[in-house]
Amino acid sequence: MDARAYLVERSVLVDRELDAVLPAAGAPPASLHGAMRHLVFPGGKRLRPGLALAAAEAVGSPPDVALPIATAVELVHTWSLIHDDLPCMDDDVERRGRPTVHVAYDEATALLAGDALLALAFEVALSRGAAPAALRLEATRELATAAGAVGLVGGQVDDLFCARSGGDAAFVESIHARKTAALITAAIVGGATLAGAAEPDRERLRRFGLGVGVAFQIADDLLDVGEDACSLVGAVGEEAARARGEVLLDSALAEVAAYGAGAEPLRALALFALRRKE
Repeated sequence: MDARAYLVERSVLVDRELDAVLPAAGAPPASLHGAMRHLVFPGGKRLRPGLALAAAEAVGSPPDVALPIATAVELVHTWSLIHDDLPCMDDDVERRGRPTVHVAYDEATALLAGDALLALAFEVALSRGAAPAALRLEATRELATAAGAVGLVGGQVDDLFCARSGGDAAFVESIHARKTAALITAAIVGGATLAGAAEPDRERLRRFGLGVGVAFQIADDLLDVGEDACSLVGAVGEEAARARGEVLLDSALAEVAAYGAGAEPLRALALFALRRKE
């Protein structure tokens, strides 16, 4: 299966929903709303939303049942990128071939735009779609945990420490598990939850998401060797890091082997996440 084609096809659904839930760029305060949209459109590959939709398919539901959590995850992801780019974090001036939000607007507006995207994400997850309220609540809880102190934010704190002071392979991988894999896992488990997946399926998909998420970060580090001060490549070398990524991928794929053809998009996206070339 062509993972890129799948993402392109599914991104049409996601982009339509993102456009519907985001305030219009010209609506007051225009600077805030423009900044909120700046990094969302045009977006990246929409891998995380794609995984959410594919997870719903894997457990036997139409992909659009997972659209609320797919959209919310992309909003959270964009929040994290805006804040990562700030001068007090990575101090990046370009993202996806465009000026970063704090460069295109200003630092205060970028900070507030990220805050607004995070709040909107939870509103979307809780209020959109036709899934029962209890399932929407559970999927939103999953996303909130992934975004917070035990997930993405905590991983970013340790990433900043690691960049200054270094860390061994176990510490680096724990950062990847929180800063990268937690949100990917929330997308997958959240999509399956909205599709009505049973608890054993959610736990199986949670293990799948964790493995794919860490492998995804390893793949990023292998593509950009030397650019990240805190990476598994730096801790153990390219060959060992690549081997670790393959082990994680094999373990993840084993978790979804029993799902059959319905999980083919999920498997294809996992392979793409680790083995992409750019």
